[in-house]
Amino acid sequence: MAAADAVIIGAGPNGLVAANLLADAGWEVVVCEEQPDPGGGVRSGDGPAPGFVYDHCSAFYPMAAASRAIRSLDLEEFGLRWSHAPEVLAHPLPDGRAAVLSRDVERTAANVERLGSGDGAAWRRIHRLWSEVGSILLDALFVPFPPVRDGLRLAAKLRARGLVRFARFGLLPVRELAREEFTGPGSLLLAGCALHADLMPESTASSVYGWLLAMLGHEHGWPVPVGGAGQLTAALIRRLESRGGRVMCGQPVREVVVRRGRAVAVRTAAGDEIPAKRAVLAAMAATRLYGGLVGWQHLPARLRDDFRRFEWDYSTFKVDWALRAPVPWQATGVADAGTVHVAASLDEMTDYTAQLSTGRIPSDPFTLVGQMTTADASRSPEGTESLWAYTHVPREVRGDAGGDLTGSWSEREREAFADRIEAQIERYAPGWRDQIIARRIAAPADLEASNANLVGGALNGGTTAVHQQLVFRPTPGLGRPETPIVGLYLASSSAHPGGAVHGACGANAARAALNGHRLRTQQVAAAGIRRVIGD
Repeated sequence: MAAADAVIIGAGPNGLVAANLLADAGWEVVVCEEQPDPGGGVRSGDGPAPGFVYDHCSAFYPMAAASRAIRSLDLEEFGLRWSHAPEVLAHPLPDGRAAVLSRDVERTAANVERLGSGDGAAWRRIHRLWSEVGSILLDALFVPFPPVRDGLRLAAKLRARGLVRFARFGLLPVRELAREEFTGPGSLLLAGCALHADLMPESTASSVYGWLLAMLGHEHGWPVPVGGAGQLTAALIRRLESRGGRVMCGQPVREVVVRRGRAVAVRTAAGDEIPAKRAVLAAMAATRLYGGLVGWQHLPARLRDDFRRFEWDYSTFKVDWALRAPVPWQATGVADAGTVHVAASLDEMTDYTAQLSTGRIPSDPFTLVGQMTTADASRSPEGTESLWAYTHVPREVRGDAGGDLTGSWSEREREAFADRIEAQIERYAPGWRDQIIARRIAAPADLEASNANLVGGALNGGTTAVHQQLVFRPTPGLGRPETPIVGLYLASSSAHPGGAVHGACGANAARAALNGHRLRTQQVAAAGIRRVIGD
């Protein structure tokens, strides 16, 4: 096949953001995608009943709305439109009340105050902190580690004493944050957001994850693309093609060709070689790249042992439903929320994560629910609801805390666990199952089959725990997009800053590729000058 300046492996959001940035710099870019359709986890399709649209994996995009990399692409000029549910997030309670996160801070503070005396003031305090440092923190999060410039800005903003206090806040487990700041269950909004990552309420730094997502809800909402998640991908591709880039689907890459320590091409499953004149960017799971597409013989010996220690996030089990009417939630405000967190209490969340960490299928799974028609009326016929929910299950099942499931995810086990998820929602919306027209179940192996980067059904490219973040992601010493192979860059969520749809992993890899090529060009020019002078 014809050579390109850059070959990008994977047409998910990180790969497509990287491709757009390189095309903006004048590079000829080819993107190879294994699946018949582009998008990775950002895809949508028909079902599970006629007239309904479902999102394959990701659905709500607060990080995309906040991401400088994605916002800089002006995707609205290429057909992307955003939509918001009336409320961002709700957490129904067993007593018939609910904690509700609105885009409006005062409305949210009033809600949590009704749930616990003094909690409205607590919510305003944590939002005030976001107002002071949120924009700096996001800038620091989305650039390669270490974020020297933004770190200095943060230090100047908070000064020494404030910086120490903020560091403590960031390292707090969300359970401790709830104990210190709240008297009622309004803190469940933060805890539920923390559990979007594979963290226990007792995990170090779980508070900062919960705080970040909740505050993004105030600043940007949790928007969805009108018409389905795939519309975000479609806009990225239209923009790329307008700049001459190409996306080739059904073209699985099986090898990165390395010669004299440099990535020079990729080889597809069909045996075709696509030369890369300047760079190869791998928007794929790190464990598929190292020791997979790049053989261990090309890599430092220590990496093999480092990747033996690589830790994945938990597996995922997802169900999509077509409903003839919206979910009849008992609590006020829940029906208007795009996202609903289902768990009776912080203790139930801890039980759930403890069962996961000990290899048991949860008895009462913490369930994230997406009310997609509530967020975007185009997702299903008028008066109906396109609904999904997911929860996590162990990667290696050792038992079942709630029955006799083995983790084989046979047809019987898939149906039984989907029933368990439905029963969780039933606790807060009695009779909702009477509205089900059809459902579609995706067990961990189904998710991986549809996207090889979702290894074992993991969504975040590796655990979000502190020991595998920042300079430790994906392994110690590889905390930047550069790899030990010249001209090869890791552009997936296995790289810093990790999971979620923000495109920063791809953007960082693209900038590293541009800088690397510029440096190599300067070195070649300098060597030529030295030869001329020497002659």
